[in-house]
Amino acid sequence: MQEQHNTSFKYINKLAIPALITGVAEPLLSTTDLAIVGNIDQNATESIAAIGIVGAFLSMLIWVFGQTRSGISSIVSQYVGANKLEGIKTLPAQATTIIVGVSFFILLISYPFSKQIFQFYNASGVVLEYAVSYYKIRVFGFPFTLLTIAIFGTFRGLQNTFYPMVIAIVGTLVNIVLDIAFVYGIEGYIPAMNIQGAAYASIIAQIIMALISVILLYKKTPISLHFKMPLHEEIPRFITMVLNLFLRTIALNIALYLGTSYATSYGNEYIAAYTIGLNLWLMGAFIIDGYSSAGNILSGKLLGAKAYKTLIKLGNRLILYGFLQGIFIALIGFVFYTPIGLLFTKEPLVLKEFYKVFWIILLMQPFCSLAFIFDGMFKGLGEMAFLRNLLLLATTIVFIPVLLIFNFLEYKLYAIWIAFFVWIIARGIPLIFKFRSKFLTLAQKL
Repeated sequence: MQEQHNTSFKYINKLAIPALITGVAEPLLSTTDLAIVGNIDQNATESIAAIGIVGAFLSMLIWVFGQTRSGISSIVSQYVGANKLEGIKTLPAQATTIIVGVSFFILLISYPFSKQIFQFYNASGVVLEYAVSYYKIRVFGFPFTLLTIAIFGTFRGLQNTFYPMVIAIVGTLVNIVLDIAFVYGIEGYIPAMNIQGAAYASIIAQIIMALISVILLYKKTPISLHFKMPLHEEIPRFITMVLNLFLRTIALNIALYLGTSYATSYGNEYIAAYTIGLNLWLMGAFIIDGYSSAGNILSGKLLGAKAYKTLIKLGNRLILYGFLQGIFIALIGFVFYTPIGLLFTKEPLVLKEFYKVFWIILLMQPFCSLAFIFDGMFKGLGEMAFLRNLLLLATTIVFIPVLLIFNFLEYKLYAIWIAFFVWIIARGIPLIFKFRSKFLTLAQKL
């Protein structure tokens, strides 16, 4: 019972630090592609642009269909908190089967229309050619990615962030080694494959991560991936959660699509600079995901145990930890402002546009921390409908108007990142007010 209500700094970090490492490792699959491909001798700017466009589309798919992790984690953690783990054992297998089946359907639909998809992102010429080539390889890793994500949700529901960390580290290291070998080639053994090599490296890493995930789930947990009928009674709630998150993620990806589309329309150096900025922003988001994951895991468990006072205490601590973490990320970025850009490209025009706006991305980090942490907590609490409505409103009445106004004023990349900054604030503040108003009331009734 003591551990069940434990929200100490030590216990939160026991969950958060492995989740943080996992969070950093996940976007490194794409960021590594960017850093290595960005330093090839031929068409580096076009290659970065192509990876950025494909990355935006794949991120949209993964975020839309990867919401199973939050759904599974929320339900499993609530059962753990209520000491009813036996009653949830068949749900992860059923949920995983559903989502992996959907991923194959998406693969079959998107593959033949990849050219049209990236034309929709305003890609053309060499950038379009590279994007199609890169996507037609990378997309085959999509089912393996969703399988891994679903298993990560099961681990998180069981209050375990260590195994996802191990899996993510292995996948990242494999990707880095293979990226170098496949992109640049090894004389006499492997020909230089440039952007296609980066795609092959990512697929192999995704397959290895999926295999390790399955093995650890079977060997280290009481949960099996053996599909059994009848469907679990929580499947309707799970599907409702995922559908709400699906709609929410569509709103999220409308913002990401508009950002990528507008940046592409400004020119190759702009989309390349935006791509580097976006990947660094996502990297920051995944670092923050450590405390977001801890909030997700513990909030579901505390809700299941009806420990509302401890839940309030958890929220207060995560506000402090998250804000300090965001400030720390921003300071690191400012200290290494110039080297960070040079890590990704040596193209002067790209660096010029990147350095103009990177400071905005860094200033966003404390606010991103609050938004992402409470986003994770609300997922753990199963409050998917509120998250859906909030993001729909933030995108339609905040992000889009701000982007259109500043784009009209010809602010270019400034327009995109100012819109994202205001959007983040509009997402985060209502979550804090909603959380405190609801659970302070419930705590007072105990």
